[in-house]
Amino acid sequence: MADLNTRLGSFALPNPVLTASGCAAAGRELSQFFDVADLGGIVTKSIMLRARSGRPTPRMAETPSGMLNSIGLQGPGIDSFLANDLPWLRDHGARAVVSIAGGHTDEFVALAKRLYNHKLDAIEVNISCPNVESRGQVFACDPIAAGRVISAVRRAAHPNVPILAKLSPDVTDIGVIARAVADAGADGISLINTLLGLAIDLDTMRPALGGVTGGLSGPAIRPVALRCVWQVHQAVPHLPLLGMGGILTGRDALQFILAGASAVSVGTAVFHDPTAPIRILAELNHELDQRGFSSVGEAVGFAHHSAEEQAAFFARAGAPV
Repeated sequence: MADLNTRLGSFALPNPVLTASGCAAAGRELSQFFDVADLGGIVTKSIMLRARSGRPTPRMAETPSGMLNSIGLQGPGIDSFLANDLPWLRDHGARAVVSIAGGHTDEFVALAKRLYNHKLDAIEVNISCPNVESRGQVFACDPIAAGRVISAVRRAAHPNVPILAKLSPDVTDIGVIARAVADAGADGISLINTLLGLAIDLDTMRPALGGVTGGLSGPAIRPVALRCVWQVHQAVPHLPLLGMGGILTGRDALQFILAGASAVSVGTAVFHDPTAPIRILAELNHELDQRGFSSVGEAVGFAHHSAEEQAAFFARAGAPV
């Protein structure tokens, strides 16, 4: 069986499968189906400084091979998270990746400072949320704004806690954004966040979501997500990537790893299969073994290797080319 250990910066994971932010809160919902400590980590729903009610209903709509959501970062705020959710994760042996979100740079900094003295494994900086400082634009769509937030969080956060910048696919060149956050001090990159989409309700003949637009997730976005992981691995090959976007099976997860991801997050799949993360982990292990990989690390970015390099590997591994 393959060695499943992997790393996201200084964050050592026993396996490369995590949850995706926003799809299982802080993991409590999934704990009735499997031991959350068995995953590489739990990525929490994005936390903000204050409690937030979110966007108007309806908030979700099904689409072909996917779904739209317009939740609006609803949540209890950092005080409640630190009092209830983070202790629960520690008590259950889960590795905690805390996602933070803010409307301007100062909010991200304040959140990083609040987390400074608490035990967590990484911070995922959700710069794919609306940037109030720039009239509703998204931090991750502007390399200068993205770099400013990551640099500020890196200075404010505990130096031993790795910072992952979560990027949006809704940009012209995601490699430019990736290099900006790398230069700003990101220890890794999470990608991708949802794509901006819209659905029309033919009964009302109005947008199906109360917030009009929403984030598209699920298998429909997998090719886009894989393309982004591929491009970012080429742009910043020294940084570990946490890949996500429509992963339903171990075969899907392996594609992300071959494209350059050191680990993957499973999100939308849990809505119809709460056991999906732990099932995908078992399937991924099998897929790696079938192809002669002795470790996850051997497979990371393997699709970027030349045909000659791949053939030499398979000859050594005794696996089919």
